[in-house]
Amino acid sequence: MLLIAAFAAFLIAPSAFAALISSSDTFGTGANQFTIDFTEIGNPNNSADSTGYGSVGYNYRIGTYEISQNQLNLAVASGLSHVTAGAWSGDKPAANMSWFESAAFVNWLNTSKGFQAAYNLTWSGSAWSMSLWTAGNAGYSASNKYRNSLAQYFLPSENEFYKAAFGKIDGSGYFLYPTASNTAPTAVSSGTNSGTAVYNQGWVPPGPASIYQAGGSSSYGTMGQGGNIQEWQESSFNGLNNNTGENRMVRGGYWYGASSDALDSSTRSSYGPTTDIVNLGFRVASASLAPAPAAVPEPGTYAAGAILLLLAVWHHRRRALSRRQRVA
Repeated sequence: MLLIAAFAAFLIAPSAFAALISSSDTFGTGANQFTIDFTEIGNPNNSADSTGYGSVGYNYRIGTYEISQNQLNLAVASGLSHVTAGAWSGDKPAANMSWFESAAFVNWLNTSKGFQAAYNLTWSGSAWSMSLWTAGNAGYSASNKYRNSLAQYFLPSENEFYKAAFGKIDGSGYFLYPTASNTAPTAVSSGTNSGTAVYNQGWVPPGPASIYQAGGSSSYGTMGQGGNIQEWQESSFNGLNNNTGENRMVRGGYWYGASSDALDSSTRSSYGPTTDIVNLGFRVASASLAPAPAAVPEPGTYAAGAILLLLAVWHHRRRALSRRQRVA
């Protein structure tokens, strides 16, 4: 069975295969260890949606779920400082998170594992501030002066967020909602049923759902990119990322929002990077673990693979027969 599965994987185009990969990265130390689940987003160099967003020229990973208060608490216990959140508890989202605090969490993910920090942040003793990366800095990118290109973890750009939320896993286009549908999701307080999202629940307890119960999944397999809480993106509102004071993008709607319009692909919102409210959190993105897509093998390569598979099956059956004969 493993051989058959491996051969089936071999037949999948590399860019599509990248979209099937999921992984978990471990952070923290000792009893304070925690994991973040990532979903691989393939189909690089895809076209943008009619909204102008969603085109990404490379494979990357994005958090399958929002970051939870539990995960934040364990990071703090392992050395993250000057980040609080605390609007909710347990596996509910880490909210009351400013953009700067979200970026500081991401920086800690990098530095705790020996990677370059993504953002050029400074803690002054009472508040976070940020400088642009410059040409003198290793990892400087003229196209994105916010993000250091050597970082392994970062906040998703608006395009990275959009593609994971609304893109179709086969690369053929986009859905209107981040639940793999062009129909508005059914409003629920929690759960994982297909075509559902956590919204229209009113401003009453219990607030947002667990990050693991935040509605149906996107086509790629991420959860909660519509509803539950709004999420920060790395990108400035104008998309240039060349002014540290520029508003940052948020998307996704939230549990008490009454309209599904806030969840659809055409809705953009932004806040100043120091904004800190109960319905605003984030998820993490990461560099890809998948290899860059290669050319699709020639038919002769597939034939060779098929021959190898048949030989392996024949050898396995011959060994099994030999074992049965010895037992007899």
